[in-house]
Amino acid sequence: MKTFHCGSLVPGCDWHTRSDSEAEIVSRAIDHLRGAHGETIIRPSIVEQIKDRTMDDKSAA
Repeated sequence: MKTFHCGSLVPGCDWHTRSDSEAEIVSRAIDHLRGAHGETIIRPSIVEQIKDRTMDDKSAA
């Protein structure tokens, strides 16, 4: 299980997601960035930053 916390990318944001699939986390994070933060253009660098900030969720073991 992996987890992504939006606050690691957008300071102050409490949103997070967990999934076994990195692709699913990236998809959810992009949807969140569009809906909650008004991002209309998702550059490849943002996708890489999401991947870089996706961590193993040790609490899900």
